Amino acid sequence: MYVSEYSAKFEDLCRFAPHYNTMEAEEDKCVKFENGLRPDIKQLIGFSEFRDFPTLVNKSRICDKDSKTKANYYKAANEKRGRDMGRGK
Repeated sequence: MYVSEYSAKFEDLCRFAPHYNTMEAEEDKCVKFENGLRPDIKQLIGFSEFRDFPTLVNKSRICDKDSKTKANYYKAANEKRGRDMGRGK
């Protein structure tokens, strides 16, 4: 699941937990959101300890996008390398 989908679902479900909709619970909301992230994104985000929810969501989306870009780059590089190996280079 992409971070954008996860954050939308998280926000939707937060309306059933009034505790997370107060300013005093902003840090708790961030911790809860962070715990539901994919391990690769959580590892990148976790050490920063963002406690502003919109900032946390934005940084998580950036990490998700970078992760996808990196995966696509290496996938394309491996495919190109596989094609070149068939030519006797």
